[in-house]
Amino acid sequence: MSITHLTVAEGEADTRLDRWFRRHFPQLTQGALQKMLRTGQVRVDGKRAEANTRLQEGQEVRIPPLPEGPKPVPGRFPVSPEDAQDLERMVIYRDASVMVLDKPHGLAVQGGPGILRNLDAMLDALQFEAEERPRLVHRLDRDTSGVLILGRTAQSAAWLAKAFRGREVEKTYWAVVVPQPELAEGRIELALAKVGGPRGERMVAVDNPEEGQRAITGFRTLDGAKRRAAWLELKPHTGRTHQLRVHCAEGLGTPILGDGKYGGIAAHMDGLPNQLHLHARALRLPHPEGGMLEAAAPLPPHMKETFGFFGFEAPKTPKPRHLAPVSKR
Repeated sequence: MSITHLTVAEGEADTRLDRWFRRHFPQLTQGALQKMLRTGQVRVDGKRAEANTRLQEGQEVRIPPLPEGPKPVPGRFPVSPEDAQDLERMVIYRDASVMVLDKPHGLAVQGGPGILRNLDAMLDALQFEAEERPRLVHRLDRDTSGVLILGRTAQSAAWLAKAFRGREVEKTYWAVVVPQPELAEGRIELALAKVGGPRGERMVAVDNPEEGQRAITGFRTLDGAKRRAAWLELKPHTGRTHQLRVHCAEGLGTPILGDGKYGGIAAHMDGLPNQLHLHARALRLPHPEGGMLEAAAPLPPHMKETFGFFGFEAPKTPKPRHLAPVSKR
């Protein structure tokens, strides 16, 4: 392979140089790239660069001869035909820019200690006809089911991620909590902080906001079962780790059913599924091509069973839709 030059595309602006290389040349190790940077073989607009150099649209990157062969990409592995079919069944909407999944309970979105099988590692199976591999733009906990958004291009992924960071996304969750809260609706404002423990890290509510991260959740009771349990609608206005779980357990005093981590034995009821009863029901967000995208996901099987037990009646799930911008005259 001879020396080549590549131009940074519009959707790649503000990407670190080392991440840009991993995207285009995944067979190249970080160590090999660092050596090429130290010796000046890799240059940006003719100048030496560092691994953390932020690229801008239109810049030219000098690519020296690189090793050939299959790429051992950390965090990826071949997807079995069965997994590929399962992944394709998760897709509830897709266009040229966006893909919406109905993520099942128990599937990790990203890898971590002891987590080999995860959605991010299998996204090659959801590329379909696109030229690029889809990208995550936000996360759901492994035990939370429901609506998950992917960007189908680097440009749309960056745009969507910015919308999530800028609080432009309206999120609606459903949860079953035990017992029913005293208040029918309201707003929970409890700052959260991460602490360690014998069972790993967890989030806790702190009285002093300066000791943690500000976290706000709106809640509304949609139905109750003789005070034993309630079906809540939760709307997080911030996106802290385990925010809804801690706010229900510590803010309302009613942990989410199946949430042993934050509710202990009080979060379990005999005869009901022991999985976490937290579901990302719907998202409403700006679409990269203009207008708004609305998407909703039906209840997962274990929550459907619990709804049947308590007599809760969930409304029919609307189909995802892209609402075009209203023209101004």
